[in-house]
Amino acid sequence: MQDWLTARAEATPDKVALITNPGDGAHELTFAQLAGQVDRMARQWIAAGIERGQRVAVLAITWPLTVVQLFAAMRLGCVLVPINVRLTVDEIDQQLRLAECDWLLPYGLTDTLGELRGKGHKIANLDAQRNAAKKVKLPERDIDLDEPLAIIHTSGTSGTPKGAVLTYGNFYQSAMVSAYRLGGLPEDRWLCVLPLYHVGGLSILIRSVLYGTAVDLMESFHVDAVNKKLAEEPITLVSLVPTMLHRLLEARPQPWNEHLRLVLLGGAAPSAELLQRCHDEGIPVATTYGLTEATSQVATAGPELARRKPGTVGKPLLFTQVKVVTETGKQAKAGDYGEILVSGPTIMQGYFNNPDATGKTLKNGWLHTGDIGYVDDDGDLFLVQRRSDLIVTGGENVYPAEVEAVLCGHPAVKEAAVIGLDHAEWGQQVAAVLVINDNETVSEDELIKYCREHLAGYKIPRRFVKVGALPQTGSGKIQRGALGELFH
Repeated sequence: MQDWLTARAEATPDKVALITNPGDGAHELTFAQLAGQVDRMARQWIAAGIERGQRVAVLAITWPLTVVQLFAAMRLGCVLVPINVRLTVDEIDQQLRLAECDWLLPYGLTDTLGELRGKGHKIANLDAQRNAAKKVKLPERDIDLDEPLAIIHTSGTSGTPKGAVLTYGNFYQSAMVSAYRLGGLPEDRWLCVLPLYHVGGLSILIRSVLYGTAVDLMESFHVDAVNKKLAEEPITLVSLVPTMLHRLLEARPQPWNEHLRLVLLGGAAPSAELLQRCHDEGIPVATTYGLTEATSQVATAGPELARRKPGTVGKPLLFTQVKVVTETGKQAKAGDYGEILVSGPTIMQGYFNNPDATGKTLKNGWLHTGDIGYVDDDGDLFLVQRRSDLIVTGGENVYPAEVEAVLCGHPAVKEAAVIGLDHAEWGQQVAAVLVINDNETVSEDELIKYCREHLAGYKIPRRFVKVGALPQTGSGKIQRGALGELFH
């Protein structure tokens, strides 16, 4: 099997593949033009010493270059490691080491690259290879669906990042079953405002190449610009998290275009009020449940079902199985809460170089998500709570253990417990309950400044409460249910 972009460029060379907005006007690339850029970059990689099977990290800024990097990795058989550009240098350094990256590409944040080079990471010297690259002959390339395509980092309740290894087969099957559920039209144009270090953003790019449809890529999420795009351009599909949709609706000056056939809403559970507003205003929202380890979508409810059954994410996608189990591992009855388990061809290969975490998550062919939900009498899935203690703020996952470890590193902090508080715009807001050491004082501004040195901005607590002791259960565990009351 050829790499997918090369095959697409041969089949429909003149169809628009990518639309971007450099400066004031839109810029379009056909599949043939995009494939040409990818081939040129692949030659540079070879000239710089990058080889098939090596793990290549990119600072995955949402710009056309990252798209080219993704398909260059596919062209050569390298494993792409997209890095969240919102992370601190120390967080990026940790992920590069965990994934044992062979290379870091030299595009992105100049200061960050310099610091990472100082930490011993090997940065490819591509610009120096431009002339040599012209003489490089690209190898023949056949894709094996069992090969890894990307390592995408996610965290667990411990807060330690884990690299989910996703194969070509995972992405291919995800694209196919998504099309079965959402439908596909030759003139579809998918507006991508999701970051390309998330599986949701990468999936849009890969699906569109397989479908032969266009991606409209926005380098950042600006409410006015996205509203303008949705109102004036023939966008047919857009993927959003609830925070984005809430902000767009609050600010939109005019209805969106009549071509828009679906808003795919995921990343966090939307409020009933948000869904009702969409229904009232005629916005076709499909609610979806997915996760990195399942290559994005697991279950999706179309607009009619989402309207009729508020809160459901519908039935599993084709070839995907979902079951809800009790604490004893038995299948829960309809309506009873339990852990959501998923199996099927989109499930990851495992966590890179982490057999213990893989063994705890993948058991007997089932992905144990840690998420809590239930299935009704019709077989429709309802998500009750994301993974234990997980905070979802603006579509980004925050694990309390990671933030707590940073806070406890401050000399004034004796103990820390972090929770998510409900927030109308962001879904949840990170908040911290602290026990301060005797004879020490520290202000909220000082704590925020300290956290900023160690954590990405979205992980930093915005509200603090100082107490004499953290509330605990009889067994000595933090009583997280009582923490929220302290902020009232």
